[in-house]
Amino acid sequence: MAEVEVKKKSRDQGSHGKKYAEALKKLETGKKYPVNEAFRLLPEVAYAKFDETVDVALNLGVDPKHADQMVRGALVLPNGIGKTSKVAVLAKGDKSREAEAAGADIVGAEDLIEKIQGGWMDFDKLIATPDMMVAVSKVGKILGPRGLMPNPKLGTVTFDVAKAIKEQKLGKIEYRTEKTGIVHVPIGKKSFGPEKLKENFLAILGAIVKAKPPTSKGTFLKNITLSATMSPGISIDPADAAAVAGVG
Repeated sequence: MAEVEVKKKSRDQGSHGKKYAEALKKLETGKKYPVNEAFRLLPEVAYAKFDETVDVALNLGVDPKHADQMVRGALVLPNGIGKTSKVAVLAKGDKSREAEAAGADIVGAEDLIEKIQGGWMDFDKLIATPDMMVAVSKVGKILGPRGLMPNPKLGTVTFDVAKAIKEQKLGKIEYRTEKTGIVHVPIGKKSFGPEKLKENFLAILGAIVKAKPPTSKGTFLKNITLSATMSPGISIDPADAAAVAGVG
């Protein structure tokens, strides 16, 4: 097993280049780092010159094939994610005027549905009032695969369009378990610094642990990996992370 791991590591270093290999040397193979140490190490291994996006991947003890074990939700992180979303709103009458006043980038009704049907997708998030959802269903096959379908559980189907727009502009993130049981989410930019990134991480960790399905058995937080766009992953000790987040 050790020989296989060494060969894999060698291949990884070769495919990523010298800078990646040098960054990898700063990490101890097989070690799961305490939260504070992991975020202190991140700037040392995130070597790219541009402002990299920082992500976390959480491997959960769930089986997403079962609907009652799907972990899904959304929240506004304490420090945002360093990106302003372009928000489109499907609404009519007073609600369309409310959306415009709240800073929506695009507002429309059936006309906007027709644009989407024609292939126009120049937005990052789509909010809809409940009375527009029958019309939205016409473009469900276009929006669904792109993760843009409005959903009441995520706060994107609502009559409180002003609040929804504000949350999206602040960088509200959505999380959902993939087929492998992993939740992969951005927590900000490298320029945020260790403390702000850690605050965002603890917020998302707390939300995910609270969303643990009752049917999930055994260890829920199996593995946690922190990384920047170009950096090697830093493995975080799940027990320490849960304790620091106050959910252990």
